[in-house]
Amino acid sequence: MLKFYYHPSPNPAKVALFLEESGLPYEVVPVDTRKGEQFSREFTAINPNNKTPAIEDGGVRVFDSNAILLYLAEKTDTFLPEKTLAARGELLCWMMFIATGIGPYSGQAVHFKHFAPKGLDYAVDRYLYEARRHYGILNTQLSKAPFVLGGNYTIADISAWGWVRALPFILGEDVWSAFPHIKTWFDRINERPAARRANALTVSNSRLRWTRKRAATCSGTHLLGNSSPKAADIYYILLSDSRLEAPNASVWHTTWTMRRSRSRNKYGVDPNAPRNPNTNQIQ
Repeated sequence: MLKFYYHPSPNPAKVALFLEESGLPYEVVPVDTRKGEQFSREFTAINPNNKTPAIEDGGVRVFDSNAILLYLAEKTDTFLPEKTLAARGELLCWMMFIATGIGPYSGQAVHFKHFAPKGLDYAVDRYLYEARRHYGILNTQLSKAPFVLGGNYTIADISAWGWVRALPFILGEDVWSAFPHIKTWFDRINERPAARRANALTVSNSRLRWTRKRAATCSGTHLLGNSSPKAADIYYILLSDSRLEAPNASVWHTTWTMRRSRSRNKYGVDPNAPRNPNTNQIQ
C-alpha cells in the first residue's frame, strides 16, 4: 500500500485531495515537523530535502507535492488534460507557476508576517506583495473558466487548492473580496466529497492534530467560545475556510489546532528555539 508521509499544511493537503479523489488505497504516516521528525535518518532517505509530503509506492519514492501529483496522475491516468502537446504544456506551466510562485511566496509571507521577529518590514511587504500578485494572476485565469485549465478539473486545481485553503491566514480575512473568482472556484472544489474527506484528515500526536470543531461564527473567532485563553488552551491557525455540512450541526471549520505550552507563543513556536542565522528558520 502507498505510504503517504503527511503533516497538516498546504502542500501535503494537495496530495491528500488527490488520493481521496482517485480512490487509491494509502496509509498516512504522520511526520511531526514541529518536533523535527523530518530530519530523522529514515525520513531523509525518503526525502533528502526534509519536507512533507513524500510518498513511497511499491519501492518508488517521490517527494515534492507537485512531483507527487504528476506521478500519481500519470500512474492512474486521471485528472490530466487532454493528451495533446498544447494541453500538456499548459498543465506544466500552471503546475510550475504554483510550485515556484504561489507556494514559496505564500510560505514566506506567512513566515515574515506571523512568525519572524518584528521590524522586518521590507521582507513582510515584499512577500505579501508577491503573494497578492500571484493570486491575482490565478484570479484572472479563473475568471475565464470554472477550472485552472478550462472546463476540466485537473491536478493544477488540486495543487492550487492546497494553498488557497490558507489564503485568509496569508493575506487576511477580507481576502475573498479581492479575489472573487478564486472564491467561486474554491467553493466549487470544496463541494466535492473528496475535498471534504481531505479536509477532515486527522493526524494525532502530542502537540499537533487536524480536527473539526463546530463553530457558529465565522473564522477568526477563538474556538473555545467565551472561555479565557490559558497557557494550555487550544489555539488555531486558519488553513481552511471550507464548510463541512453535518446533520443537525451548524458550520464546521477545518482548522489547524495546536496545544501550546508556557514556553511557546500563541502560534506554538518556542521563541527561544535556536534559529538558522541565514534564514531565521527554527533549526
